[in-house]
Amino acid sequence: MIERVLMALGLVVTCVVVPLQVAGEGPSGSLVIAGNGPEMPMIEQLARTFEKANPRAYLDILWDDNSKPIEMVRSGQAHIAVTGKEEPGLNATQIGWDGIAVMVSLSNHTKEVTAQQVADIFSGKVRSWSDLGGPETRILLIDRPRNRNIRDAFEQFLGIAGKIPDSAKVIGPDDKVIKTVAGTLPPLSAVTYLSLGQALAAVTTGVAVRLLPLDKVEPEEPTVKDGRYKLRRPVLLLTRKESNPTTDAFLAFVLSKEAQTIIHNEAYTPVDQKN
Repeated sequence: MIERVLMALGLVVTCVVVPLQVAGEGPSGSLVIAGNGPEMPMIEQLARTFEKANPRAYLDILWDDNSKPIEMVRSGQAHIAVTGKEEPGLNATQIGWDGIAVMVSLSNHTKEVTAQQVADIFSGKVRSWSDLGGPETRILLIDRPRNRNIRDAFEQFLGIAGKIPDSAKVIGPDDKVIKTVAGTLPPLSAVTYLSLGQALAAVTTGVAVRLLPLDKVEPEEPTVKDGRYKLRRPVLLLTRKESNPTTDAFLAFVLSKEAQTIIHNEAYTPVDQKN
């Protein structure tokens, strides 16, 4: 099997070329998966494992920060969209949970926040960390792009859709977001939100950031899974309602014990496993 990764105009395309196979049992043909969020490494790993078990099937992964995966599925450009919310007319398969972490600089000694306080921060009502028991620094808001489903989930949970100030700095890539939060110096102190897996990885590797407990609950995989940490979003695979044998086989695979272990290893919270 030969794998090529092409990058052009911000589009990441993983193309898998397989040698001609003798007809046999199992799914066959191509499957296109589209997305624009932080799930790409997990989806790539799931795709490679599925292909290894099904050599007559090959998966193309179309990943672009500015793409619209749901529209691609509706138009037939993709078979599967990776997203965080259900859409009318499309089937949704949940493969895991993604906690949404609230990240600040390590030097920010704010101990914890409530969901209402996070809403007040990101709607511009609270502008100084000292109002929350933190340092005498102004709050620098780091927002995420409008087409990201993590932003939709964040705004919906906090009830602040359309209320984040236009003055907030918008940054797409998670690594750049983390560096900005860690590197912002007084009189400003930055705050952002991002996928919990990426956030925990930054903390574990010693980046000068910390994650704020929400309503006295630490952002961790167990608290995300049991719902105690309420700022979370489902990781969904959306497909058209028309049956496709290869798509159906992949959807069954991602709920298997093997696939859920991959999802866990990629820092997402698995759903209940099936055999």
